[in-house]
Amino acid sequence: MSGLDTPLTPLRFLGRAAAVYPDKVAVVDGSRALTYREFASRVTRLADACVSSGMAAGDRVAFLGTNSAELLAAHYAIPLFGGVLVAVNTRLSAREVDYICEHSGARLLFGDGDLLTGVGADTARPGAVEEVVEIPDVDGDLHGVGTPLADFVGRATGTAVIPWEVDDETRAISINYTSGTTGRPKGVVYTHRGAYLNALGEVFHQGFDADTRYLWTLPMFHCNGWCTTWAVTAAGGTHVCLRAVRGDIMWQLIDAQGIDHMCGAPTVLTALATAAQAHRLTRPVTITTAGAPPSPTIIGRIRGLGATLVHVYGLTETYGPYSICETKPEWTDLPADEQSALLARQGVGMITSDELRVVREQTDPDDALVDVTADGTEMGEIVMRGNSVMQGYFADDEHTAAAFAGGWFHSGDLGVMHPDGYVQLLDRAKDVVISGGENISTIEVEQALASHAAVQEVAVIGVPDEKWGERPKAFVTLVQGTGTSTLEAELIAHVKTHIASYKAPRAVEFLIELPKTSTGKIRKKELRDAEWSTSDHRIQG
Repeated sequence: MSGLDTPLTPLRFLGRAAAVYPDKVAVVDGSRALTYREFASRVTRLADACVSSGMAAGDRVAFLGTNSAELLAAHYAIPLFGGVLVAVNTRLSAREVDYICEHSGARLLFGDGDLLTGVGADTARPGAVEEVVEIPDVDGDLHGVGTPLADFVGRATGTAVIPWEVDDETRAISINYTSGTTGRPKGVVYTHRGAYLNALGEVFHQGFDADTRYLWTLPMFHCNGWCTTWAVTAAGGTHVCLRAVRGDIMWQLIDAQGIDHMCGAPTVLTALATAAQAHRLTRPVTITTAGAPPSPTIIGRIRGLGATLVHVYGLTETYGPYSICETKPEWTDLPADEQSALLARQGVGMITSDELRVVREQTDPDDALVDVTADGTEMGEIVMRGNSVMQGYFADDEHTAAAFAGGWFHSGDLGVMHPDGYVQLLDRAKDVVISGGENISTIEVEQALASHAAVQEVAVIGVPDEKWGERPKAFVTLVQGTGTSTLEAELIAHVKTHIASYKAPRAVEFLIELPKTSTGKIRKKELRDAEWSTSDHRIQG
């Protein structure tokens, strides 16, 4: 950096918003409405209190909470004093939360009272947090777990003046832990620079401005809300907190709060589209989705409500969204089902990202990466690099080195490159079904099933098959009121009318609810564990 450059940091966004829009509502949380002046004041007092409690630059602070004004404030207050925020998945067990706190070396743990039971209680244990601070419920109630937030903030001296800046833009701003579905969760390190640039990418691609009213249907703990915790503030928009995602509450807030932007996994889109309160939107609403490839069917349903759908793709390791399915003018003349199929692709790198590549399997980690043929057929692994990719895994050099083999981050996702330069995700590497020597994309089967009117949600996995090695099996939840007596055969036949017969599931199991992570991803590992429990090997055929 030259002497005239200043380090990039999203802290600047709040400092600017408080100066430019001091009396504008920044945050709505239940009955509370905070202006940018009030919100910035709360942030600086919390940072001051942390310093007064002995926290120093580089210290990690964990936060176990639902979407609230307090968790949003922590996204600014913790890095403001030089700390590192560790926002924790609220659906983890106490043991898992303790592991994350211990692995990250978090000295403080903030959290909602009902989530803190059994977590961090043994502060005398080596590696444990030193203090637990309770955040009040939306109505102000406390559960008596740890130090009340008001008492903690009361330690602020009010004399510290902390500028909205950072001394080094490569300093860690947060650590986000992966879901841990294949083992111990890994801590993904985000930097001030990466968060700043990814947030600006969200502003650009989601179309945020000072009039934006953003509904928090996406957990703030998930990739720091895809960096939208910082992006909405950068635009001077209004954050509307939602602590529990339900179809009726979403519609209530959309109508009452004049919501025009929201994000969520396809399961959130399904809840929105199938709610009893669903209706044609009376104002423009942009909904950004990721987390799993949305089926053309649910894309069609959301667009049918009058919403604009933005499809992005990324991972925890890429600050959330890395690529976007940019729409093209010539698509508007295509039939609706063809438009939905095009919109289901993962697209191209965002404006703040590098290109998106699909490469062939490496026989040696030191070999150069070779791109697949851009024919929409040859499958390879999706790789990324640049400012929108993590600094690395916290305290884990081995996995960091493996993830960046060849100088690019390896997603573990399989896809194809289309002739127009758009990437399409076909499967997670571990989710490919190899049946009779043929690779079957579970996503392709899922999308065929999702197009049936009776299907609400679906997950497809590979299960053991004596003849073929593996065959797909589907797990389906149904639209309310649908019977199952003859539906299994009907769904299998329906799939065969959409894709090759050999790709059709051998069986369909009907569930009341699919197992999911807190961010809406279906836990396929749980389904696979049950189906492969009597097999010595997870690969057959």
